[in-house]
Amino acid sequence: MDPVSRRVPLFTGLTYHVLEWQPADPACDHTVVLLHGFLDLAWGWRPVVDAGLGGRFHVVAPDMRGHGDSDRVGPGGYYHFMDYLADVDDLIAQLGRSRVSLVGHSMGGTVASMYAGALPDRVHRLAVLEGMGPPVLGIPVPKRVASWIEGWRSVRTGPQRTHASRADAVARLRAHDPRLSPELAEELAERGTVDAGDGAVRFKHDPLHVTRGPYPFHLEYAQALWRNITCPTLLVDAAQSRFSPLIGDRDQRYACVPHAQQHVIADADHMMHRHQPAALAELLSGFLGA
Repeated sequence: MDPVSRRVPLFTGLTYHVLEWQPADPACDHTVVLLHGFLDLAWGWRPVVDAGLGGRFHVVAPDMRGHGDSDRVGPGGYYHFMDYLADVDDLIAQLGRSRVSLVGHSMGGTVASMYAGALPDRVHRLAVLEGMGPPVLGIPVPKRVASWIEGWRSVRTGPQRTHASRADAVARLRAHDPRLSPELAEELAERGTVDAGDGAVRFKHDPLHVTRGPYPFHLEYAQALWRNITCPTLLVDAAQSRFSPLIGDRDQRYACVPHAQQHVIADADHMMHRHQPAALAELLSGFLGA
């Protein structure tokens, strides 16, 4: 079943673009919210939904703020992480049925896991796909703040990066993700770019996202939220991930989540939802439907 594309105004002042798949049973009361990772978009979940997650649940996949077809923060604004949690909370309030489960990949997993700790009574089940926060970088605070200001200025005053053609955008996607199939790369390039004139395209995400923010990842802050998660939780890693090894304290982070299950997806890198959608759909369907 093809998703319905809709726009949902949020109390935070932004309007989100959302893909929504209806369940085969209209009486289904279980909403599964799929939260994508950094510089990804809702359409990236399409292979997983088509591989078996769809039909069984009411599935909602938003473009996070400043990604895909959702609103950017606009002049004077910046992307601060906790804003995503407020967006998700209103999205759940508007679209969620009586049971709401969260599935998050990478950045979306960090959003989902922190939200589940902040508001544990609102999350039925939680699946985190290599999304327990980024590495802690030892960048001196003065240097970080100075680079944030300069990065913000550069993005807002300079031209946006374009690619000479959609084929070049496809090549960029595959250069960053060598396991990405040509067919899916073509689909994601089509869904994730806009015409920049003269055959050129640019990716839809706000270029402000590629600047380093002024605040480091506060691990103790995140751990306090993770320890407050009460729902059944599934922590998923990819067997050939290039991202997971960067988290030197991954096991300590995982240990913060009470009674979590762990699973490894074979023959997949960090973007496991692209590489093994059927295996991931089977895993998630079993966990969410248990």
